[in-house]
Amino acid sequence: MSTEVRVPTLGESVTEATVATWFKKPGDAVAVDEMLCELETDKVTVEVPAPAAGTLGEIVAAEGETVGVDALLATISEGAGAAAPAAAPAPAAAAAPASDAGEAVDVMVPTLGESVSEATVSTWFKAVGDTVAQDEMLCELETDKVSVEVPAPAAGVLAEITAPEGATVDASAKLGVISSGGAVVAAAPAAAPAPAAAPAAAGGKDVENAPSANKLMAEKGIDPANVQGSGRDGRIMKEDVLKAAIAPAAAAPAPAAAPRAPVSADDAAREERVKMTRLRQTIAKRLKDAQNTAAILTTYNEVDMTECMNLRKQYKDQFEKKHGVRLGFMSFFTKACCHALKEVPEVNAEIDGTDIVYKNFVHMGIAAGTPQGLVVPVIRDADKMSFAEIEGAIAEKGKRARDGKLSMAEMQGGTFTISNGGVYGSLMSSPILNPPQSGILGMHKIQDRPMVINGEIKIRPMMYLALSYDHRIVDGKGAVTFLVRVKEALEDPRRLLMDL
Repeated sequence: MSTEVRVPTLGESVTEATVATWFKKPGDAVAVDEMLCELETDKVTVEVPAPAAGTLGEIVAAEGETVGVDALLATISEGAGAAAPAAAPAPAAAAAPASDAGEAVDVMVPTLGESVSEATVSTWFKAVGDTVAQDEMLCELETDKVSVEVPAPAAGVLAEITAPEGATVDASAKLGVISSGGAVVAAAPAAAPAPAAAPAAAGGKDVENAPSANKLMAEKGIDPANVQGSGRDGRIMKEDVLKAAIAPAAAAPAPAAAPRAPVSADDAAREERVKMTRLRQTIAKRLKDAQNTAAILTTYNEVDMTECMNLRKQYKDQFEKKHGVRLGFMSFFTKACCHALKEVPEVNAEIDGTDIVYKNFVHMGIAAGTPQGLVVPVIRDADKMSFAEIEGAIAEKGKRARDGKLSMAEMQGGTFTISNGGVYGSLMSSPILNPPQSGILGMHKIQDRPMVINGEIKIRPMMYLALSYDHRIVDGKGAVTFLVRVKEALEDPRRLLMDL
């Protein structure tokens, strides 16, 4: 019996793709959902998993060919051909009695979240031969947004690690094997192939670029050495070439900034070199992309926090007793921003090509510092929430952010962001936009300062506010109006209750 491998749905308005890379060749054994090939459209890269286990038969669409939706890519022979791969490991386990070998349970990459296709194995907590309990943490994966812990799917002995620390794995990759029978003897031979994974990881840079990328580089005369690949293992994709072609002047000086200044041998011996985490690399890239893409401008104002502080002091005990959560200042700022965004909707909008997309809702991003880096969990429909609901959501998401437990979905879809640098003592700063958002509010330290009130000098708790905005969509008048409305709402919180 044979199973057809066909082109999956490519997405709205996408009718064809190019076969970029085949990971298997005819005659290779394949497991169900194992990646067979990679397709490339003008928008995304699509991986094609095996629909069934067996042996890869004929490859109908070779690398470089253009195929339509549902086109036949290859065939998989099931049945007898599929039995051979399953039986192959048997000699390795022959050293142990069949009754002790137990059942081999694969440790797979868990769900990484929407739009996340790969991760890096950052830490293994167990070594080959270690006994593990079900749900005990085996290793930790790191994506460009969150850290993901991988629990043991069954109790037994860790027999094999197929993805060592530092290896990049896709969303359906196998990380290791657990012998659920608990036979340590069988685990040792099974671990032998593990070193073979190292050359594969090390050789990841020596990969074939996407055919469409090679063609475009040849047409435009672009040196592949000057193109940063974003595909699997650094493979150059079509969109990478387009980026390099659009801004060659910007790309060329980049290598000049990389070399370090000369370092003496004595200083070098006292240095410590640590590889950037994927999260930190992504933070750096997104912040720089924001500066390169948006016309970022910042406007400032200051707010007298007297009324907010008095209101909080008066009701915080009753608030916590009734709602089970502390009354902080973030709910005041969130409410004030939601109020101001209704009057100045362009601050809550985004640019999509030549269109402006106005959001008739507020998904508020609350920037949170974690040991791994800055993350921005999103509170959805914050404009419809009460003070207590906002405080509860901020507390809950903040804790899970620090623990690295946030899911991908919880950090996507924000329409506006608030960043509180004041918790670290910042007096003034210019926050950077969180693309594709058009506005971000920076909060700062509350500091007693002398202010002139009705002709008299009084000491007031003051905070500087900063609104960074995308000048392509938000004019100065709108930005200043937004910040003034936030200031008015905070200096007289009763305005929020009366929608003024």
